This record gives sequence, C-alpha cells and structure tokens, in this order.
Amino acid sequence: MRAVEFQEYGGPEVLKVVETDVPEPGRGQVSIDVAYAGVNFADLKARAEAYRVPSLPFRPGLEVSGRIRAVGAEVEGLRPGQEVAALTDGGAYAETVVAAAATAFPLPQGVSPRTAATLPTVLPTAHALVHEVGRLRAGETVLVQGAAGGIGTVVGQLAKAAGAGAVHGVVSDASKAEHARTYGYDEVFVGPDFDEEVRRATGGRGVDLALDPVGGDTFRRSLDSLAVFGRLVSFGNASSAEPWQVGQPQLYPLGRSVAGFSILSLAQTAPEALRALAERAFRTVADGTVELPVTAEFPLADAAEAHRLLGSRKSTGKLLLRVG
Repeated sequence: MRAVEFQEYGGPEVLKVVETDVPEPGRGQVSIDVAYAGVNFADLKARAEAYRVPSLPFRPGLEVSGRIRAVGAEVEGLRPGQEVAALTDGGAYAETVVAAAATAFPLPQGVSPRTAATLPTVLPTAHALVHEVGRLRAGETVLVQGAAGGIGTVVGQLAKAAGAGAVHGVVSDASKAEHARTYGYDEVFVGPDFDEEVRRATGGRGVDLALDPVGGDTFRRSLDSLAVFGRLVSFGNASSAEPWQVGQPQLYPLGRSVAGFSILSLAQTAPEALRALAERAFRTVADGTVELPVTAEFPLADAAEAHRLLGSRKSTGKLLLRVG
C-alpha cells in the first residue's frame, strides 16, 4: 500500500510517498481502508518539531474516514465493511491504517465519508471547549483564537446554538474575517493586539470564556481579557512557546480560572469518555446544528502541498487528503 512518511524533520519537502505492508489490527484494534484523511496543525508540528513522534521514520495523520477492513480480537460492535470515522495515534496518511476500536465511530446516518473525515479531532474538541470544559451558559460572551480554522469554525456555531450573548473571534489575517462571521462570530479582530479590542467591544467588562490554542503571549492576553469569574481553556501551543504557568496572583483577584483540554490525551487516558463526547458532538452535524466546510482537498501524494497551505496560515475551514 502507499503511505506518506518523513525520515527527518524539516519543511513539507521531507514528506515522501512510500510503499509498505498493509497493517494488521491487534487486540482491541481495527484496520481501516482509508477514504479521506484530515490534515491538522499537529501534523505540521510532528514533521517540524517532533511533536508526539516516538521515532523515525514517522507517518503523520490523526483522523480518517473509510471502511473497516478487519477487526482484531476482543472488538465488539464493529465489523468489516462498516463505514467509520476514526481518531488514530498517527499513521493516517496511508491507504490503510490501524486504530483503536474505542476511537472508531460508525458514521451517523446521512454523513458522507468526506464530511466524516473532518470530524474525529475537530468536533469533539470544539464540543468539549464549549460545553464539557468551557461550560458556556446562555448569555455569556466568548473569545476564540483561530476563529477561521477548523475548530474555530465549529466553536462559533456551537456557541451560538448554546445561546452565547456574543461570540468574538481572533484571526491572523483580515482575509479570514468574513469566513468567521459566516460561522457565528459577531466581531472578528485581526492580529496579536486583540485584548484592547475585546475591552472595547465588551464595554471594559471582558469575556466570560476564552479559548486559546496558541499559548505564549496570546495565552497571557487571553487571560487578561477575562471578565470577573471568567474561564480560559488552553487547548494547544501553536506558538511553541514555553508552557504556560499561572497562579494565585493572576487568578485570585477576579476569581478567574484556567483549564486545559487535549483530545489526544483524552483518547489515551479516558477512551470511554472520549467515545461519549464524540457521540454527542457528531449529533450536532447529523442534526444540522454544525457544518464544517472542506476548503481544500489534495491527493495523498500531495500531502506536502496540504502542509504548505496550512502552514501559510492562509487557509480556513478544514483540509483533507483524498486517499481511496
């Protein structure tokens, strides 16, 4: 079968198409003939910075849609030929991939394999940020970094559906602002100096919930943008800054709080909780509450081009690799 991997760290050019054996599922696993694979920023960090890479060569990719090829021992509720979307522990840039049965989800009725490939990382993450971790209440205000990306696109819609009073977004480029407004954002700020804009937009009050995948200075500015009793949820470190630290001086005076979320960590530590979360999140697509547009699609052999586009910070929505 064909797969895409890298044997050294570097730019998109290190991604190479290779021929390799078809993997067999082990205990508690399924193998999936891949239709589409999602492209995520974590894939770029793996390629460039060794993020979650145990050894080289390494095959990136965290999510797929396709048909189950085979099931391993002790797998219940899944069968060969069944259409699924799956979260993987790497290796999704391939014609066949192995995934834990606990993170392989039958496709909701009416959801196509192309749409399904956008779901495994983005939908549960966005749902957790708004509901399970962010605990948004009707009437509250929200601030979202990366508002035009995959997660940001979904968060804007979920927040509006939850009755948010106002949803504010931050984007890196003015060309992305209109995309964000289409998907639930009331105001969109451009660039790193968003905290002053947030204060202006909220009459000096700040926001009740801030969501940050960037880290570093953006994390600190997001914390400063919180209202009294505001919550900040960190769900990434795209800036590759030193890990954030926050303590009593920042939290006590205004009763602020900070939480974190990683879908990849949840898959390792609490797969049943992830499964329940994913089922709730997928229903929002099946019932029309949420849509996640695929804004660019590449053949598997052009994975490097997908990485170039995502790395340019010019993309919006979701990028896919077309595999099978």
